[in-house]
Amino acid sequence: AHDVVVVDVDGERVESLTYSHDVLAIEGDGTSLSTLEEAGVAEADMVIASTDDDETNLVACGTAKTLGDAFTIARVRNTNFLRTWRRSEGAFGVDFMVCTNLLTAEAIVRIAGLPAARDVDPFAGGRVQMAEFEVGDESPIAGQTVEAADRWDSLTFAAIIDDEDVTVPHGDTVIEAGSKVVVIGTPESVREFAEALAPDEKRARDVFVIGGGSIGYETARLLGEAGLGPRVIHDDEARARELAEAIPEAIVMCHDPTDADFLLREHVADADLAVVSLDSDERTLLVALLAKQIGTGRTVAVVETGEYVRLFEAVGVDVAVNPREVVAEEITRFTHEGQAENVAVIESDRAEVIEIEVADDSVLAGRPIREAAEDFPRGVVIGAITRNGDVVTPRGGTVIEPGDHIVVLADASVVDEVLSSL
Repeated sequence: AHDVVVVDVDGERVESLTYSHDVLAIEGDGTSLSTLEEAGVAEADMVIASTDDDETNLVACGTAKTLGDAFTIARVRNTNFLRTWRRSEGAFGVDFMVCTNLLTAEAIVRIAGLPAARDVDPFAGGRVQMAEFEVGDESPIAGQTVEAADRWDSLTFAAIIDDEDVTVPHGDTVIEAGSKVVVIGTPESVREFAEALAPDEKRARDVFVIGGGSIGYETARLLGEAGLGPRVIHDDEARARELAEAIPEAIVMCHDPTDADFLLREHVADADLAVVSLDSDERTLLVALLAKQIGTGRTVAVVETGEYVRLFEAVGVDVAVNPREVVAEEITRFTHEGQAENVAVIESDRAEVIEIEVADDSVLAGRPIREAAEDFPRGVVIGAITRNGDVVTPRGGTVIEPGDHIVVLADASVVDEVLSSL
């Protein structure tokens, strides 16, 4: 429901956007004062600079600040820019900065830390966690009702997802094998659920990072800081030396990652997890499938082309992570009414999990959830509540108080309606 103007230097892309989305698309350079004036930046509430060039994004934000008072968001890949901005917020004329490489690495490390998880996002300062899992044929909860499967005090079954629908489950809803389930709760309860869902899987301890580019480096660094001591494979000797010096916790090997014999010799087959992030989606897919074929426990692939995510997972990759979607989640929360404190996008925007603070005039304030739910559209569930630093598990009789922070899952079609009522 926002009025969106898109500026791009690619005329074909501008024409495509004009016909495919409800936006005003303008061909031009986003760093040009005249182009931004034509786009109406002087009257804009928000400017998002998200080209593939960091410097262009920073200049676009700085130029936008000379025209008006829009809230500026810049997407960057280079973490050096992020460190500079964090030291002096507002630097470069940027009000908020998102770093693609770091956010993607953080998403991967969260997945690595939870058995069988496809997606993991923290809320309420880490006191609440949302996680998505696929229910396998051999899973103990396959074929059970939600009521039978719900054995954890601090956990809410927020959604069940199949090829067609996102369903907010009830107690008698059956969890079918092959579906995906989204749960929200304390990190401890989510971990217990993960271990019950896939008892044969364990938390990743032996991890390979295949590809030492920017995302591979950030992933290996974070894994090293978490005490996992990853092994990194990269095919450029000079870059491999840089990685070895920069990440003392990692073992770095210089070799062609498409060499199956090498992967077998280095015991990639025995690894709990292989994270693959190479210079093309095609090579990434090849190596991820190769690792899976020789016996690696789980594979996570970094996919630059969003349209390929489902394809990667359909042909055998356990989890495909698209950096653009990860960044879009971080930016999206600023566009929601009332500025949602945190947002996670589920299944390529089929649903959203949103953290908000309950206002005095909210339809929820002072009412039991069972009663307030009558004023909500279908496709909404309250997954968790935090109050004065404590996590409250929402049930029908739970009364929500002003100032509570709630984590809500909503079908994408009703997100705006839900936020306007809260």
